[in-house]
Amino acid sequence: MYHQVSHSVLIVLVIASLCTCLAPHGSWDRFNLAPESRTSQPRRIHSFGGDVHGQQNLVGSTNTSGIATLSGKGSFVVLDFGQEVGGRVFLNIVKSHPHSTLSLSFTESPQFINPLLSDDSCRSVATMDSDGVQSLPTPLKRGKFIQTIGEQRGGFRYLTIVTDSSGQVSIAGVGVECTFMPHWDDLRAYTGYFFAKDSKLDDTDFLTRLWYAGAYTVQTNTIDSHQARQFPCPLPKGWANNDTGGPVSGPILVDGAKRDRTVWPGDLGISTHTELVALNDLLPSINGIRVMFSTQDPITGALQYSGPPINAKGSDAYIAWSLIGTHNAWLYTGDIEFVTSIWANYTKALAFLESQVDETGLMDVPAAFSQDWGREGGQGHNSAANVLLYRALITGSELASQLGDAELAETYIANATHLKESINRVLWDESAEMYRDNETTTLHPQDANSLAVLFNVTQTQEQNEAISEGLTQFWTDIGPVSPELADTIIPFVGGFEVHISLSQSHIPLTSEFLIAACAFHGWTRREGVGSDAQSFDELIPLKWGYMLTTNLSVHSTLLEGFTANGSLAYRASEGYNFDLSDISHSHGWATGPTSALTFHVLGITLTSPLGQTWSIAPILSGLDAAEGGFETGLGWFGVKWFMKGDELIVQINTPKGTSGVVKLPGSGPIQVDNQPARATQEIRLEGGVYNLTRSLVRVGN
Repeated sequence: MYHQVSHSVLIVLVIASLCTCLAPHGSWDRFNLAPESRTSQPRRIHSFGGDVHGQQNLVGSTNTSGIATLSGKGSFVVLDFGQEVGGRVFLNIVKSHPHSTLSLSFTESPQFINPLLSDDSCRSVATMDSDGVQSLPTPLKRGKFIQTIGEQRGGFRYLTIVTDSSGQVSIAGVGVECTFMPHWDDLRAYTGYFFAKDSKLDDTDFLTRLWYAGAYTVQTNTIDSHQARQFPCPLPKGWANNDTGGPVSGPILVDGAKRDRTVWPGDLGISTHTELVALNDLLPSINGIRVMFSTQDPITGALQYSGPPINAKGSDAYIAWSLIGTHNAWLYTGDIEFVTSIWANYTKALAFLESQVDETGLMDVPAAFSQDWGREGGQGHNSAANVLLYRALITGSELASQLGDAELAETYIANATHLKESINRVLWDESAEMYRDNETTTLHPQDANSLAVLFNVTQTQEQNEAISEGLTQFWTDIGPVSPELADTIIPFVGGFEVHISLSQSHIPLTSEFLIAACAFHGWTRREGVGSDAQSFDELIPLKWGYMLTTNLSVHSTLLEGFTANGSLAYRASEGYNFDLSDISHSHGWATGPTSALTFHVLGITLTSPLGQTWSIAPILSGLDAAEGGFETGLGWFGVKWFMKGDELIVQINTPKGTSGVVKLPGSGPIQVDNQPARATQEIRLEGGVYNLTRSLVRVGN
């Protein structure tokens, strides 16, 4: 049965999350989107209609004292908060008549601004009117009105205030009381940072803006466990965000700010990494994983597809993500007591997945457990599900070793080795040089191929390079279309592709393949492999650039998904009932670039819990400089690198008492603190502050 976390462990975790050191201040601070206080005011008037006077008094510094008056039925004002916000709306009723009425409507996208309707957050319907509006209690009382917790909107940018009667109403002091990240006093107190300028992009600060947009997205997805979306939804219309998200207290990391406000373990496969590099606050992820193990079927060992209150069932892939997420949380916190508390549930869930392995050596996913992120064709010898099982076995082996069960650790490794061989024997398509979705199709999915490289299922470097190149066939001007769900650009899977595109840049540079003087191409990789600037010049700007700039979204947080033509009809016919207003505009699974920029451009990765051992291998990727880092319970891990003429200078800072390896691009001699290093590929160092240099030769014009 599920093991409840002890109060003492929770207290330790909460204290650990609060007793952190802040990232250093710098020019990157201006990209931090987190509000300075728990109260946000509208930044501008988007529009208004009918008989409205003094509407500008509802914005900015005049918000608390200026008065706006709406007269006549249907008069309205649309307030723009400038970015995604979430929480309890409040306003002051200064003057009203006995029969005066007011209603509030909300939307993330300006496409759905409507004084009569909110965007949908609770159920998706083709008429796009399931949420409706919130009507204030009548008769309107003078003084402050504030939404209840259940009435709060988890995520929105635009608030419309409309009169429903002929009576005149005067209001003032409109704002929103932020409810996300309830366990943080200072929402801007990031423990990590990233900063780089890319001269090849029109917006030279794009990479920095993207890193912080991902961080803010995850903040908006961190909610109190008792503020989940009600399910089933209120009838006949409306929403309620005061349901229980699982048998835990404190914060949970959910999928979206507006929708679903529920733990989905696949999403944690991206958002937990963002949580580490920006916030060093893993408590919401750990609570989320506990929620998932609380859903275990006591007979079969299966876990649910999502946590309460949705309680979706039927996904082998998401069971694997719960297992993988356990390892991620342990790696980033070193909390072995957490692992111990759910270990019986963990091993039973992994046994459930392994029970589906057949004579081919592959897991044969039954239709009843074939759900995934929304893709089609998840059943049978599905390659993505089998890759996830492989990763679960590898990470399970490491956890078993930590718990002193050497026999189980060896069994998991042996099973993983056999599974890897079977995946490559049955599912590798030699002619396409990519993995098939299963042995009966020619479809080469984005998810399985990206994850196979990321999780080391491939057997050769040539496979990695071929997959990275092969995935580019799906690219469009605004992002790669996922072949496993037609017409869909899915940032969740795209986040894994960004990681592998960058990770394939670790091929050592030699004198004949060093740098093209042309700034557009930047530092190049071997002929035929492609540019290690590829992910920046193409993949990151084309997908995440669209999300951050399209006038269909919020310009601050990251979209759940969109279509090949850029519309919000993501999964319109695949579960979303053609309700374009239902899409989430602040979805943690879209934040893959935030951790990718830290793990690959800065090159900082943890190779044992909390970073007791680490690796630093920066990728230049056409940039002239980059800096940043993050914190764990052991201290600060920071990297700053820049080019000075033909010389690469790398400054690193890691906690005392740790150790790691540094790998730099190029093949020439390396100096450490002005002293020649004995090695040229891997420099082994104890924790501390170091300056490394390597000369890189420029070739061409």
